Amino acid sequence: MNSSAHIQTTQASRIAKRLLNHWKHKFDVAESATQYQIMMPSATILLIPQTHELVVEIQVKNTETDLSYLEQVVLDHLSRMGQTELSAIWQRY
Repeated sequence: MNSSAHIQTTQASRIAKRLLNHWKHKFDVAESATQYQIMMPSATILLIPQTHELVVEIQVKNTETDLSYLEQVVLDHLSRMGQTELSAIWQRY
Protein backbone atom coordinates (compact mmCIF):
# COMPACT_ATOMS: atom_id res chain seq x y z
CA MET A 1 0.00 0.00 0.00
CA ASN A 2 1.19 3.51 -0.81
CA SER A 3 0.10 6.92 0.35
CA SER A 4 -0.01 10.46 -1.03
CA ALA A 5 -0.97 13.93 0.16
CA HIS A 6 -1.27 17.42 -1.27
CA ILE A 7 0.09 19.81 1.37
CA GLN A 8 -0.87 23.45 0.92
CA THR A 9 2.17 25.76 1.02
CA THR A 10 3.74 28.48 -1.09
CA GLN A 11 7.20 27.29 -0.01
CA ALA A 12 7.06 23.79 -1.50
CA SER A 13 10.46 23.87 -3.24
CA ARG A 14 12.28 25.28 -0.24
CA ILE A 15 10.73 22.82 2.21
CA ALA A 16 11.37 19.83 -0.06
CA LYS A 17 15.01 20.83 -0.61
CA ARG A 18 15.57 21.36 3.12
CA LEU A 19 14.14 17.91 3.92
CA LEU A 20 16.30 16.31 1.23
CA ASN A 21 19.40 17.96 2.69
CA HIS A 22 18.35 17.00 6.23
CA TRP A 23 17.97 13.31 5.39
CA LYS A 24 20.80 12.93 2.86
CA HIS A 25 23.18 12.00 5.69
CA LYS A 26 21.02 8.99 6.63
CA PHE A 27 19.49 7.90 3.32
CA ASP A 28 20.25 7.89 -0.39
CA VAL A 29 18.63 10.86 -2.12
CA ALA A 30 18.10 12.05 -5.68
CA GLU A 31 16.77 15.22 -7.22
CA SER A 32 15.66 16.35 -10.64
CA ALA A 33 14.14 19.54 -11.98
CA THR A 34 10.66 18.41 -10.93
CA GLN A 35 10.99 16.19 -7.85
CA TYR A 36 13.07 15.04 -4.90
CA GLN A 37 13.45 11.41 -3.77
CA ILE A 38 14.48 10.05 -0.40
CA MET A 39 15.20 6.32 -0.42
CA MET A 40 14.63 4.88 3.05
CA PRO A 41 15.11 1.17 3.79
CA SER A 42 11.34 0.58 4.01
CA ALA A 43 9.99 3.22 1.60
CA THR A 44 10.77 5.82 -1.03
CA ILE A 45 9.51 9.35 -0.38
CA LEU A 46 8.74 11.49 -3.43
CA LEU A 47 8.43 15.25 -2.97
CA ILE A 48 6.96 17.09 -5.95
CA PRO A 49 6.82 20.88 -5.47
CA GLN A 50 3.99 22.77 -7.17
CA THR A 51 3.13 26.47 -7.09
CA HIS A 52 0.73 26.31 -4.12
CA GLU A 53 1.30 22.82 -2.75
CA LEU A 54 3.79 20.07 -2.11
CA VAL A 55 2.74 16.67 -3.41
CA VAL A 56 4.15 13.91 -1.21
CA GLU A 57 4.09 10.23 -2.17
CA ILE A 58 5.21 7.41 0.09
CA GLN A 59 5.95 4.20 -1.79
CA VAL A 60 6.45 1.35 0.67
CA LYS A 61 8.78 -1.54 -0.13
CA ASN A 62 7.13 -4.22 2.02
CA THR A 63 3.86 -4.93 3.77
CA GLU A 64 5.42 -4.76 7.25
CA THR A 65 6.04 -1.02 6.96
CA ASP A 66 4.00 1.05 9.43
CA LEU A 67 2.56 3.51 6.92
CA SER A 68 0.70 5.58 9.54
CA TYR A 69 3.91 6.15 11.46
CA LEU A 70 5.84 7.02 8.30
CA GLU A 71 3.15 9.51 7.22
CA GLN A 72 3.45 11.26 10.60
CA VAL A 73 7.27 11.29 10.53
CA VAL A 74 7.32 12.83 7.05
CA LEU A 75 4.70 15.45 7.94
CA ASP A 76 6.47 16.34 11.22
CA HIS A 77 9.78 16.79 9.41
CA LEU A 78 8.20 18.88 6.63
CA SER A 79 6.62 21.15 9.27
CA ARG A 80 9.98 21.50 10.98
CA MET A 81 11.75 22.30 7.68
CA GLY A 82 9.10 24.87 6.79
CA GLN A 83 9.06 26.30 10.31
CA THR A 84 5.27 26.27 10.18
CA GLU A 85 2.53 23.80 11.05
CA LEU A 86 1.51 21.86 7.94
CA SER A 87 -1.42 19.50 7.61
CA ALA A 88 -2.07 16.60 5.30
CA ILE A 89 -4.92 14.29 4.44
CA TRP A 90 -3.27 11.08 3.30
CA GLN A 91 -4.87 9.04 0.53
CA ARG A 92 -3.90 5.38 0.44
CA TYR A 93 -3.83 3.35 -2.76
